[in-house]
Amino acid sequence: MIPSIEPNSNKPILADFKVGVDNVILSIDTHQNRLLILLVMRQEEPYLGQWCLPGTLVRNGETLEAAADRILAEKIQVDNLYLEQLYTFGGPNRDPREAADSYNVRYLSVSYFALVRYQSAELIATGIGQIDWYPINELPELAFDHRQIIEYGQQRLKSKLEYSPIAFDILPELFTLSDIYQLYSTVLGETFSDYSNFRNRLIKLKFLEDTGVKTSRGSGRPACLYRFDSVAFAPLKDKPLLFV
Repeated sequence: MIPSIEPNSNKPILADFKVGVDNVILSIDTHQNRLLILLVMRQEEPYLGQWCLPGTLVRNGETLEAAADRILAEKIQVDNLYLEQLYTFGGPNRDPREAADSYNVRYLSVSYFALVRYQSAELIATGIGQIDWYPINELPELAFDHRQIIEYGQQRLKSKLEYSPIAFDILPELFTLSDIYQLYSTVLGETFSDYSNFRNRLIKLKFLEDTGVKTSRGSGRPACLYRFDSVAFAPLKDKPLLFV
């Protein structure tokens, strides 16, 4: 006689997932030395009327990258926008819709990151939706766990400044050493390095081309204009820049 097998009452219940993407779009207002984040106002529950990151749920048959690109195309126009995957946020109860759902649905957010040039980014106003840049240190109350996602994106930006030429993507083609210093100070804080050490280190790294042209701003001495040399930077790729 074959013994009967009792069903395992301790078998875990597997969650079903709905996947969304949230975009951390950062920019730097170089005139006022502010690090900015792009936010939109939610037009539906949950968190109706609260600010959040530009995001969307992924549609059937749509890739994560396509969903991220789709929502951004509805919000901002900017040349050569490159998104890179940031992190996946999927802790339980990160979305209030989970508590209201009796089918164990969890809401997963795959976040993407980009740094864009503030002066050339054009915001798109659609319908009654609101969209705006906010200084990173003056955030309003945010929906979901988006403050945590923004903090993660800010840390990614800081780390990228250490080993990549991302700063030169948002500077004009010609810039002064002071322009670069102000950008780094805005992101990393004014105590990261004194200007003299920063300047000397940059020049020794030899990936800036002195154009021989000088510019005058205010009553100060004329400053040299430089151009970023991507070929000269190539041997330094993925190596820490010691002035950071």
